[in-house]
Amino acid sequence: MKVLAIDIGGTNLKVLASGQSEKRAVPSGPTLTPRRMVTAAKRLARGWTYDVVSMGYPGPVQHNRPTREPFNLASGWVGFDFARAFGKPVRVLNDAAMQALGSYHGGRMLFLGLGTGLGSALVINGAVEPLELAHLPFKKGKTFEDYVGLRGLERLGKAKWGNEVVEVVAMLQAAMQADYVVIGGGNAKKLAEAPPGAQLGSNDNAFIGGFRMWESPAKARKRAPM
Repeated sequence: MKVLAIDIGGTNLKVLASGQSEKRAVPSGPTLTPRRMVTAAKRLARGWTYDVVSMGYPGPVQHNRPTREPFNLASGWVGFDFARAFGKPVRVLNDAAMQALGSYHGGRMLFLGLGTGLGSALVINGAVEPLELAHLPFKKGKTFEDYVGLRGLERLGKAKWGNEVVEVVAMLQAAMQADYVVIGGGNAKKLAEAPPGAQLGSNDNAFIGGFRMWESPAKARKRAPM
């Protein structure tokens, strides 16, 4: 079964299909509606064959559907029929959770995505659980996202922002009792080094996660031991 994996970010829309080696991308942003996303994804995937679609969505997802409109894109995502629009079976997962699934290599893993906002997910024994930590209060009346998301990077500068990332990683790793933390997202590369107890991931792991979304539970469990 060939999968088309779609990573919907606040800055770029990226796609990759099973058996292909190079992803394709176009800018996204605040004018991207779900209809425009489908049109762009189909255009990007032209010449590729795929049977099913995986989507990483920048917001909460329940029962394979977005439950809240995205902060950094246009509206209309909640209630949109993606399977009908693509004409293929579609599975939808929070974008951080999809990248977390692709980054996982055993144990109890916390994933933090440093991008436009802050994505988060926990993977235990091969099962992924999306989290919504970004908008929880952190300090001085601001949220975690205000400190380690793009707004924090722009407000604080790279050095101070990096110090905040170290603090947030330590706090959330302890709270989630994670064996290790994987840091992904577009701004992970701006860190001078990985914080203690963490490792830097790759944005391309989102596509691995998209492919894994169609694996059997038994195959996913085989990845669980460290």
